[in-house]
Amino acid sequence: MDRVLNDFIVSLRGAGVPVSVSESIDAAQALAISGYGDRQIVKSSLAATLAKSAAEKEIFDDCFERFFTFQTLATDFAAGQETNEQQQPGDMPIPGIGGMIREGDLGGIALAVRDAARSVDLQSIRYFTQRGIFTSRILQTLQLDQLDRFVADLYRQGGAGAAAARQLEQGRDALIDMVRRFVEEQYGIFARESTERIIERYLWDVRLTELEERHYDRMHFLIRKLVKRMNERYSRRRRRAKRGALDFKQTLRANMHHGGLLFETRWKKKRMNRPDVVILCDVSRSMSTAVRFCLLMLYGLNEVVARVRSFVFCSSLLEVSHIFDTCPIAEAVERLRTGEGLDIHMGRTDYGSAFWDFTNRHLDAVTGKTTVIILGDARSNYGDPADELLKKIAERCRRLIWLNPETPPMWGTGDSEMKRYVRLCDVVMECSTLRHLERLVRVLMRIP
Repeated sequence: MDRVLNDFIVSLRGAGVPVSVSESIDAAQALAISGYGDRQIVKSSLAATLAKSAAEKEIFDDCFERFFTFQTLATDFAAGQETNEQQQPGDMPIPGIGGMIREGDLGGIALAVRDAARSVDLQSIRYFTQRGIFTSRILQTLQLDQLDRFVADLYRQGGAGAAAARQLEQGRDALIDMVRRFVEEQYGIFARESTERIIERYLWDVRLTELEERHYDRMHFLIRKLVKRMNERYSRRRRRAKRGALDFKQTLRANMHHGGLLFETRWKKKRMNRPDVVILCDVSRSMSTAVRFCLLMLYGLNEVVARVRSFVFCSSLLEVSHIFDTCPIAEAVERLRTGEGLDIHMGRTDYGSAFWDFTNRHLDAVTGKTTVIILGDARSNYGDPADELLKKIAERCRRLIWLNPETPPMWGTGDSEMKRYVRLCDVVMECSTLRHLERLVRVLMRIP
């Protein structure tokens, strides 16, 4: 039972429930006290020791039902029990699992399949291409090849032997189907972690403009992980900055009255930059996905960014900071995507008009401490690019960062005015994947 418990813990970890060694020991001790006779008691005992939150309990319930369920094709195996004694091939011993198939011993077959799966280390399955390999290994361990030869001999005998062979062949087909289903179930249990890693690697590099809507929730989860990691990294750097490097001049000066003995130390304090951010987002249809995830990330960086003021534009410009102050981040981003309750004209994208609105109505939001981020593809439908207004913004702010979801070879082609804007910006970055968003945080914090 310890091996079964260990396999179950492996499946939990693969599903995203962190289980420590001490918690594994607690689970084993709980089962030693409660026993294994009652399924519900076993489930409650394991849940009490292995699942620590409501989300983890949901994952635990799903894993428990998957792991401790073994479905068989009872009708197919039971057919073997209808074979009367006159149809049996005398005293010929049936090799391998054939005897259980003839008797319709469903419990014995299930245990034999599980033992065979354990002997071929089925819990190590990680990729869908391995399903056929493990199915073949289990059937080989069950000595199905010997049963096939035995069935062939029975057919050659004819008469009652042929009738018995048909019964065994029917059970053999049901056994193969059972093993295939069992391998599928175990793949779903043990390969979940590997599948998640493959999907995550894909989402880190997929272009946001090509992201399928079915992956939005998973992308939100990855952004939350990224935000948490960057916030924690910033916090550690800030705690170290409280001590800093030793300031020798100040230390010697402070200890002159001690005769040069270093009783008091002075430290160089490194100021950590927490920038005020003003972000201008092009919310035209081609930009909506990139804006969605960029804002999700920026508003989650409460340890990295001191304050964020956000503006959206298409044919006109509008400040939407108040929406993020009154709504959860995800809900606020969704409102921006749909334009619900926003007084903004969603016509042809006009960067010149957006820069005019910003410089004439909201330029006071920009100071010498402000980092201005513009998220857009710079395609202004051949309208006035108003680069002189962008220059005015650049001269007033601390840094001007332009994020463009298009690849650099596309900049300046067609109606793109990117070549005009590049010379006015401090940093120009492609921002089309989650990796680019991570790089944006490093640029904001100047992390090497």
